[in-house]
Amino acid sequence: MNDLSINHELNNMNMATTETTKVFVENKEIPWEEVDKGMRRKIMAFDEKLMLVRVEFETGGIGALHQHHHSQITHVESGVFEVEVAGEKKVLQSGDAFYIPPNVLHGAVCLEAGVLIDVFSPMREDFIQAK
Repeated sequence: MNDLSINHELNNMNMATTETTKVFVENKEIPWEEVDKGMRRKIMAFDEKLMLVRVEFETGGIGALHQHHHSQITHVESGVFEVEVAGEKKVLQSGDAFYIPPNVLHGAVCLEAGVLIDVFSPMREDFIQAK
């Protein structure tokens, strides 16, 4: 695929809004959304099949137990978290990751302030509707 074809494809895609999908995403250009006490997020990029979200936690912040129909992979960018997936708990730190199958109960407690990078498939419609 040449540059012209790539540009044409990108111009025809959208992020479930009126915005055209961006190829390059700069962290500094995306505002934080307060999610809960000690937790905020940035929706970095998405289309209907995939979403990337940056979630920042203060020490003691809690990602309450929940489940959803999306597959999820999370990378621990920084900090230390006690992660629970399907009743199993594990302490994970910078560089670690975890996988959450669809409809599996999961959550996290931040033990040391940090950032999680979440990838969802398909995209989290509820995150966009919450705006």
